[in-house]
Order: sequence, then C-alpha cells, then structure tokens
Amino acid sequence: MTDRHPDGTGLVEPRPLVIRDLLARGRDRLDRLSDGQLLDLLEDAVYHERKRLERVPAPEAELARLDAASRAIVRGERADRQTAAAELVRAWAEEIHGRFDPRVYRFATSILPRGLNALLSSPSRGLLDRTHTPESRIQVEGELAWVRELAAEATVILAPTHVSNMDSPIIGYALFAAGLPPFVYGAGLNLFSNPMIGWWMHRLGAYTVDRTKRAALYKSVLKDYSVRALVTRHHSLFFPGGTRARSGALERHLKKGLLGTGIAAWQEMLAANRPDSEVYVVPCSLSYQLVLEANSLIEDFLAESGKQRFIITDDEFAQPRRIAEFARRVLDLDAAVVVRFGAPLDVLGNPVARDLVDREAQAVDRRRYVTDRDGKVERDEQRDFVYTERLSHALTEAYRRDSYAMTTHVAALAAWRCLVRAHGSSDPFRLLRLPAEGRRIPREAFLAELTRCMERVEVGRVAGQWQADLPGSAEATLAVALDRFGRYHRTRALAVHGSDLVVEDAKLCFYYRNRASHLEGDS
Repeated sequence: MTDRHPDGTGLVEPRPLVIRDLLARGRDRLDRLSDGQLLDLLEDAVYHERKRLERVPAPEAELARLDAASRAIVRGERADRQTAAAELVRAWAEEIHGRFDPRVYRFATSILPRGLNALLSSPSRGLLDRTHTPESRIQVEGELAWVRELAAEATVILAPTHVSNMDSPIIGYALFAAGLPPFVYGAGLNLFSNPMIGWWMHRLGAYTVDRTKRAALYKSVLKDYSVRALVTRHHSLFFPGGTRARSGALERHLKKGLLGTGIAAWQEMLAANRPDSEVYVVPCSLSYQLVLEANSLIEDFLAESGKQRFIITDDEFAQPRRIAEFARRVLDLDAAVVVRFGAPLDVLGNPVARDLVDREAQAVDRRRYVTDRDGKVERDEQRDFVYTERLSHALTEAYRRDSYAMTTHVAALAAWRCLVRAHGSSDPFRLLRLPAEGRRIPREAFLAELTRCMERVEVGRVAGQWQADLPGSAEATLAVALDRFGRYHRTRALAVHGSDLVVEDAKLCFYYRNRASHLEGDS
C-alpha cells in the first residue's frame, strides 16, 4: 500500500518500498532479455560509466560495482551478470529517489509569497511593498481551473518549456499560486551540489537526473522511476526538451524518453483495472522578458553548432550573487515572467474534453487503442512510440500557441531583420562578425521594421497562433525594450547611439530574436 499524503497525491512513501519496487521492475526487465541482450546491456553500462569516470572522481563503492560488472562480463554466467546489473540498478535508484517531506512543503508554501516578495523587491522598498508583489512580477494564467479539476480525478504530467534554471522555482511558485498540489520533478544532479539547496529541492519533490550518465540501463531506471511515480498518483513535471534551449528558440524536437512514461503508466493502471487510470499532459509555456543565463546559453549554442553539451556547469545560475542581482533588477518588473498553463492533452496527443461526461466517453474510446477485443492491454513499443510522437507534436504546437511575444523578443527580431536587409545575408555567423559600425540601424528604418513585426504579432494573436501583450505603438515598444535590455546584461542587445540604434551585443540580440523566430515561421 502507498502511504498517502493528506492531499491524495501519494508523495509520502517509505524509502525502502520505493527502492524495492524499482529493483523489482529492473529485475523483471533483465529477466526478459536474452543472454546476448543482457551481455550487451551490461557492456554498454560499463563502457559509458568508465568513460564518464575519466572526467569525474568516483567513490570506491562505485568503482567496486563496475569492477564486479566487468568480471561478470568476462567470466560470469547469466546469473552473475543479472546480479551485477541489479546492483547498478539499486545504486542508481538510491541516487535518483527524492526525499519529499510534507512538513517542509507546508513550511515552504506558507512562506513562499513573503520570501519571493523579499527576493523580488529592491532594497529601497522593504519586504512588504504591496504594489510589487510576486503576483505582479510572475503572471500565472491559462487553464487553471480545468487543470485543478483534472488533478483531483487523475494523474497530471506538467510539460513546460525550458528556458532557464530559474524555471524550477518559478514553476514551483506558479503551482502554488494556481492552487495545484505538489508535483515531483527531475532536476539535474549539478543543481544538488550545494548541500542546502539540494536538501530543500529533495524535500520539495525533486529527484535527481544525471545527464552525464549515458548508459541505457541508467535511462531505463529513470523511466521506471517516472512510471512508478505516475502509477502511485504522483503528479509529475518534466521538461520534454531535456535541457535549456541553448539558442533561445521554442522547442521543436522533444525527447521521447520520459514523455513516453505517461502512456506506459496509463497502460499499467489499465491492466490493473484501476478506476483512476487516466494520465493527462498539460503543456506549460514560460515567457521571460530577460533570461539570466542568456549569454552562456547562446555562447554554447554557437560554439557547439548543434552538438550541445548536456549541461553547462559554470553559467550564471551557478553564481548566487548573479542570481540575486538578476532577481533584483529584472524580476522587479511587472509581468517579468508569464507562466501559462495550456489546454490538457491525453497521452495519445488528443485534446481532452472539458465536460466530465465527455471525458469519460473519451476514456472508454481511448482504451481501444491499446487493448485487444477482450479489453486486455497489449504491449507494443513501436505503437506507443508513434503515440508519443503525436503527443510531442501536439506539445510543440501548444508551446507556440501559449508563448508570449514580449517587447524584448520583438525588438530583437526587428533589429535582426534590419541587419539581414542591410547586409543582404541571413547567415547568423556572418552577421555576428559585423563590426560595431555595421550594426548601426537608422532609427526610422528600425521603427518601420518594428511596426511590421508588431502588425504580424497582432494578426497571429487575434488568430490564436500565440500570445502577446505589447504597448500600442512602435515607439512605446522600443522604449520598453531599451529599458529591459539595460536592466541586467553587462552589454545590451539593443541600445541608442546618437540618433541611431545599435546592436551592441549581437549574440544577445540573436538569442532574444530566436525567442520570436516562430513569429515569422522559423520554428
């Protein structure tokens, strides 16, 4: 039995029970493998772990497990290989599993509005300035009542866009502000390196995801953890894009691994004849006026040219002073961040009915896609992959529809279009190498281009293609954008030089332009 949290989410469970269940799932998978498949899986795990440990120091216990696995590969029988693989599963399950504490969660949510007010207030204002509350800086909107209703009757996966490492605390506040229950979520192992932050994150529902681990066996443990969380009615949050969008653009290609655990959990609950078997996926779009790590992200995108590292360990988020500075200067703005909860989807990628009677009819119909004539669930990995592809496509459409075109995005887009027109090239690397004089834009030419961009934004907003809340004129939009660009970054994406404008930092301009690239069909 699951030890249920009073809110019904099932977040409180004895740790040994969770580990034992994950180990049982792992052993069941290993039992289904042929001797050759088992050997391949173990060899893959040892190879990738040895490569990883060339770059990071390893505890003795970890090295001992790899040595045992190596011996089982070379001299062992099937039973030895299964035991070695199971030990890896056990160790990774211990590492991944969070330590949710309802007392910590209640305490954190009780002080969250006041704490955010302290974080987001300028030193001159004091803690209780009612005119600049978290509600005015972090705008939470969308299908809130609908999502609350679904969370009470089924299991919900929240699938946000991933812009910044600020996303996790921002979404944590948004869930609280929306009146939603706790969600478990995966967070990069590097974010737990600070003992105090790690302690809080674990107890607020986070589990660890080590993106440096490439072994297929590790990924299967991670998926098992997600499936188990959903089956035990833990509402879950994960970023389908995998990592922060380096270029700044909206996600177009989502990772199917964790996203596919939704359909796996749904089928597992169907097979058990659970009355609460439904799993719904809620897209969530985050729109920022400015992004803390914009410099590091765009540098990484350009340097790697499509071969991004899985993790950046030395960016602005790793520097507490930079976070505090960013919070004071940027989140001090009204609607500095918009978190929008989109229309829910089922795990097959279909829209969910608002009316309960219609939802129940949909649920009956949906089961036909994964069961035989007798209603027995039929497992089919290829079929489920196709369904997850459909879900992925539906999510990317929702991200585009629910994301906001902000003043910084549209101004950067207009500036970049001016550079493209002036130099007759859309090659970003050529434009990024332009000298300062080549990045000057006559003010009238810029305002004309900005007007065209704003007209395009308004047409799309009215058609429901995206969200926008821009000032009424190009002059007003430019004034707001210039103020925003001067708030935090040491160099500005766009600035005034005499009677002209200049793209002061071309990389930053390119980053913020990319956030609006879908407005002109580039995403």
